[in-house]
Amino acid sequence: MLKNLYVAAIEPSSGKSLVVLGLMELLSKRVSRLGFFRPVIHDSPRADNDIELVSSRYTPGFPYTAYFGMPHTRARRLIADGQFDALLQEVIEKYKFLERQCDFVVCEGVNSIDIDPALVDNFDTQVANQLAAPILAIANADGKTIEEIIANVQTEHEAYLAAGCTVMATIVNRVAVAQMNLVQERLENLWPGDNPVFVLPEAPLLTQPTVAEISRALNANLVYGDREQLNREVSGYKVAAMEVPNFLTWIQEGNLVITPGDRADIVLACFASSLSNHSPSVSGIVLTGGLALAPALKQLMEGLSRWNIPILSVETDTYTTAQHVNTVRADITPDNQRKIASALGVFESHVDTAKLAERITSSYSDRMTPLLFEYELIERARAQKQHIVLPEGTDERILRAAEILLRRRVVDITLLGNVQKIREAIAALDVKLDGVNLIDPLYSDQFEDYAHTYYELRKHKGITQDYAYDVMRDVSYFGTMMVYKDMADGMVSGALHTTAHTIRPALEFIKPVPGCSIVSSVFFMCLDDRVLVYGDCAVNPNPTAEQLADIAISSAQTAQTFGIEPRIAMLSYSTGDSGQGEDVDKVKTATRRVQDLRPDLKIAGPIQYDAAVDENVARTKLPGNEVAGHASVFIFPDLNTGNNTYKAVQRSANAVAIGPVLQGLKKPVNDLSRGCTVPDIVNTVAITAIQAQALKGRK
Repeated sequence: MLKNLYVAAIEPSSGKSLVVLGLMELLSKRVSRLGFFRPVIHDSPRADNDIELVSSRYTPGFPYTAYFGMPHTRARRLIADGQFDALLQEVIEKYKFLERQCDFVVCEGVNSIDIDPALVDNFDTQVANQLAAPILAIANADGKTIEEIIANVQTEHEAYLAAGCTVMATIVNRVAVAQMNLVQERLENLWPGDNPVFVLPEAPLLTQPTVAEISRALNANLVYGDREQLNREVSGYKVAAMEVPNFLTWIQEGNLVITPGDRADIVLACFASSLSNHSPSVSGIVLTGGLALAPALKQLMEGLSRWNIPILSVETDTYTTAQHVNTVRADITPDNQRKIASALGVFESHVDTAKLAERITSSYSDRMTPLLFEYELIERARAQKQHIVLPEGTDERILRAAEILLRRRVVDITLLGNVQKIREAIAALDVKLDGVNLIDPLYSDQFEDYAHTYYELRKHKGITQDYAYDVMRDVSYFGTMMVYKDMADGMVSGALHTTAHTIRPALEFIKPVPGCSIVSSVFFMCLDDRVLVYGDCAVNPNPTAEQLADIAISSAQTAQTFGIEPRIAMLSYSTGDSGQGEDVDKVKTATRRVQDLRPDLKIAGPIQYDAAVDENVARTKLPGNEVAGHASVFIFPDLNTGNNTYKAVQRSANAVAIGPVLQGLKKPVNDLSRGCTVPDIVNTVAITAIQAQALKGRK
């Protein structure tokens, strides 16, 4: 089953509230813990209406702040400062906090007043993709011809698909009753794919604001009447500037009358009209100019029990008041049971709820965006805190990454190096590293023990005790020995050292896990809508067939550790039996070995890259194979192919490459690029912590 659904309006006034209400009602009968989330809301002192509506009926118990990502003023500030990724990260963090407490979350997109489309193009599309949420799109048919409705819906549907979104369903709302059948027929004939389209009629009651909504918008005072009458719907408004006989010919049922506060004749005319069986009854009266009701008139009305029309008073003049009333938007408020019932009636009468529910419950999303993947790394690392040693303790990037990791309580950290120089660097950078452990290997109480242990482990290779002492002065060897001796759970290095310098100690005495013949590496390739695993792109130049099989098994285990379902593609320049030669035979042998050792793993090989990722190519080159077209783990036949491919994808597809991540060791040690950034270090430390968790779990 899906975990979420994103309700996005194609244009303003599409009726998101109606659809959200219908969805929540539908899912509340099928989902135990249902959540609701909005990425950005207004900054008004009054709570967001849709959050209040949903929380009061379906999701009580959550604090108000759990329902949204941020207010629109903060969103606009981040966008103006060029920090859109920071905005998305904050929204993801808030969303994930809610998601952990729910079985399913309905997300409602932004209103046009919250995020100006001129500032961010396709904001809802980008957020939905980052949350890996399929979209339920809503179109507004009000005031459009049938041709305009069809063209608009088709265009937006194609735009969502082009942006990489999954469209769960489309709802065309506010269709004129006379057009309903024809619009439905035209859409069914033209609609692509299997995602359904539903047509909902215009419901006049839902488009009419109440007197209460207008009162709030005008900041009006209730000078007469019962507050219960404020839920009357306003069908329109009339400015009363005429004499009474002419005025009475213009008013209609449910009108709101706007008139200066000294027009007692208009007030009395409204009163008389409401009592007459031949005249319309108004919904309310707004007195302008700050003029109070005449005392005699107020006394007269108070003595009449049948008078039930609310009278409001505002300070603004009649013209300004009318302008403000004209901009008031109708909402389905939590206290208006008539509108709630009407909205649910429209939704349930015109949406095939069984079909929509079946699509939601039977669908599965494996979308994983870079920001979502990075968020999951931090959360999983933090869930079971590990101790990571960082040998390059004076490097600025390491210190800034350590501050982030400590502030977010992701891991415990030990920094290695000259303690005085580390402290000077911390002071110069003004970073806060409360709780960090600083060790200078030369003056450590563990130095003698570590050097002796290294000698005992390597003396069969002919090393002397003096050599062991010299080696243990090296921060990479000292840090690796901390991991070996369980004084740390993992090590991350390489910002200042070569890959060989970082991993050589681990290869010397941490050694591979039993049953694995080779230590290898993977990169997590974060594309726009998914994360792929590439191995081996950093360590082994030309693995044998047996080694290639072990790399594939290790890569599949790494994928599983990080929440990626492993579907292994054993890459070659040919697919299936289409090619021959020594290189192809090596991949065939490796594939058979994986199948023998791990028959539970899904694997295809030999297979070309295009057949591994493209369903259309897969149907031609390897029809019927469950991996072809859907691979998530890519095993390259040699380092030359793998290293060039990952860099080509990284640059040409604008992918985020996280790694290399070493795999196959008994305890985790990971290498950084010397060009690494602070986020690279944070991610690699989190990955190392998760590996440590997984290795402990396998013991």
